[in-house]
Amino acid sequence: MLPAPSSSKPLESWQSIAKRTQQHRDATIAAVRSPIPDIPDLPLDSTPIPKTILTPREVSITESDPVDLLSQLSSGSLSSEDVTHAFLRRAALAQKLTNCLTELLPQAALSRARYLDAYLAEHGKPLGPLHGLPISTKEMIHMASHTCNAAFIAWHARTPASNAHILDILLAAGAVLYARTTQPQTLMHLETSSNYFGATLNPFNRALTAGGSSGGEGALVGLRGSCLGIGTDIGGSIRSPAANCGVYGLRPTSGRLPMAGMSATMLSAEHIPAVVGPLSTSLGGVKVFARTLVDARPWTREPGLVPLPWKTESQFAALEGGAKKVRVGVLADDGVVRPHPPVRRALASMAEKLESVQGVDVVPFAPLDHDAAWTIISSLYFADGGAEEKAAIAASGEPWRPLSKFILEENKNVKALSVAEVWAWTAKRDAYRTAYAKHWEDSGIDVLLCPVGPGAAPALDTARYWGYTAQWNLLDYPALVAPVSKVLESDAADASYVPRNEDDRYNHGLYSPEKYANAPVSVQLVGRRYEDEKVIEAMEYIQEKLGLPWAEYV
Repeated sequence: MLPAPSSSKPLESWQSIAKRTQQHRDATIAAVRSPIPDIPDLPLDSTPIPKTILTPREVSITESDPVDLLSQLSSGSLSSEDVTHAFLRRAALAQKLTNCLTELLPQAALSRARYLDAYLAEHGKPLGPLHGLPISTKEMIHMASHTCNAAFIAWHARTPASNAHILDILLAAGAVLYARTTQPQTLMHLETSSNYFGATLNPFNRALTAGGSSGGEGALVGLRGSCLGIGTDIGGSIRSPAANCGVYGLRPTSGRLPMAGMSATMLSAEHIPAVVGPLSTSLGGVKVFARTLVDARPWTREPGLVPLPWKTESQFAALEGGAKKVRVGVLADDGVVRPHPPVRRALASMAEKLESVQGVDVVPFAPLDHDAAWTIISSLYFADGGAEEKAAIAASGEPWRPLSKFILEENKNVKALSVAEVWAWTAKRDAYRTAYAKHWEDSGIDVLLCPVGPGAAPALDTARYWGYTAQWNLLDYPALVAPVSKVLESDAADASYVPRNEDDRYNHGLYSPEKYANAPVSVQLVGRRYEDEKVIEAMEYIQEKLGLPWAEYV
């Protein structure tokens, strides 16, 4: 439990609180040895910079697949102390490039790493499946004796006495916690911007957003300052930063991964469940994270979770020659907001290439009332009319960030609902879920390939369309994001396009290939509830057959 804020302390301005918080973050970064120099005149694309600052060994470690790191850590061919030190230095550099950290934990992390190295030497075996691996975490996830403000200035002194359930499991599995990352005011932005730290920027183009609300994780993992991190998702908050920063991210089915121990408003609302999930530099990292948590049987401590073990057998029938039999639906456009040219190009190219893969059937998938889905979910997000969010902002006198105003004040569906109205909207949710389940079943697909958003990473304060991610939160379907391409100069804007509605007009007006230069283009693979393993397996197969990511831009 979090202690109630003390009323005996003198009032402090929000600016003073923010400055003190920044000073704390900066002190934790300065404690990393050897220090990371300041970098004047940063280029738009910051991704080449680490190789000019870090040692070749640090670059090699931090750019390794987390699955490979785990193999070397468990065998002792790499020490956790060396790996942790490398990630601390790269994370400190990532902060200077993208503004993605709330604090580093160098002393505690290195002490933990040395303990794990000693354990391996003494026992001849790793502590657990994540032995020695550094893992970063979004700040809102409780860490004992560390403040947990969830980006509200008024919550600056809230300090949990114990870890979130997920951190206890990860530590028992041998992980090293070393970095905490930024999130936006209200936790309800598809970017990351707060009055504590300002905006978190995109590693590939610093004029663009890293996404949100787990944007600190997205930027940190995108710059390889982390190979595996923890985010949360109620409307796209894992998938948006994963897509924007060119990394992998999983929004699991609710009830599969542990959620106890979070700071946020509206924590007990059940009509639109939030979930916790991984962002990683590899699909293997996503898989080992999810499986480790499920294998720990978290439902024995957290009874709201589903007692569903991790499925290890293939979720697809096999054809002769070892090929899988996979039916992939392709939703290229949700019928509300048309995706930008790079997204349409990447999806069309992937679909075309998949058609030539033995055992893969590719079929078009029509959207089913996705505009109605947004009305339902945005009416249920803030059943109190946003009262808790507004009160948390008002308590310190901090100003509203632009996207806080957008989602709370400009959203026509935000209103205080009576109990009967909550029931009525929940009934509409369930009816829509039933209709979509039939729509999916009638299509005969296994998984659905679709955009993550209506474009690549947008400019700051412009990420206003949630439909491509929130759709699957409403349905509670698992959704996996994977990078496939980047915005190309040839992705020309369509000057002849006539927008369908105001949201479409707004999104269409954002785009030019020059503004979005070098931004990653990612896709989303969706499955039915509790088919998380099936989605991961399908993406493994797709990647294997198409040579993704980055090998050749699709």
